Amino acid sequence: MECIRHPAPVCEADRVLLVMLPGVGIEAGAFAENGMVAALHERGLPVDVVAVKPALELYLDGDVAAALHDEVIAPALAAGYARIWLLGISLGGMGALLYASAHDLEGILLLAPFLGTQGTVAEIADAGGVAAWHPAGSAATVTERQILGWLQQFLARQPAWPEVYLAYGRADRFARGHRILGDILPAARVMVADGGHDWPTWLALWQRVLDAKPFSDARHRHA
Repeated sequence: MECIRHPAPVCEADRVLLVMLPGVGIEAGAFAENGMVAALHERGLPVDVVAVKPALELYLDGDVAAALHDEVIAPALAAGYARIWLLGISLGGMGALLYASAHDLEGILLLAPFLGTQGTVAEIADAGGVAAWHPAGSAATVTERQILGWLQQFLARQPAWPEVYLAYGRADRFARGHRILGDILPAARVMVADGGHDWPTWLALWQRVLDAKPFSDARHRHA
């Protein structure tokens, strides 16, 4: 599993590890090449970044969460990190949610996440949303069922944890699923902008996500 590390330029005891997961066709180095790491570190936040590129087969086999934990996050916990966040773009967003369905962490940042096939998204919409969706008779894949089941559990938690932020472009090809997910999140944690499924849109949204100060509240620590 390819990993590229970007330590924070500031030294504080209460550090955050942010694991960045790219989408299909995007390399781990793209987060730095497109300015996402610099935008984070320019704010002087004690957030160490590791950009990780899991093999596509790990998503297809349903093993991406276990591989992330064994190869990246468990060693980070052993090294002393107590605050773990995941960021996922497109398919990486699905990876972040799959990890959250199996392991505790403090927060998730989703940029235009791939949540499932059009058929599954239509099922959820027809059911009236995530809370009303039921697996009986569903054509959803095992992976999609795992994510949806976890989201339903997430809805039932008071207060809900981990912290989940969602950002997407209005013209994104996955926007229907994004709107469904956004309906179950606090409005302050949902950012929408003009644009599609592309880097210019994600970079503009990333600044808005950072403006929301996602790493400032460590009340929900379960790592």
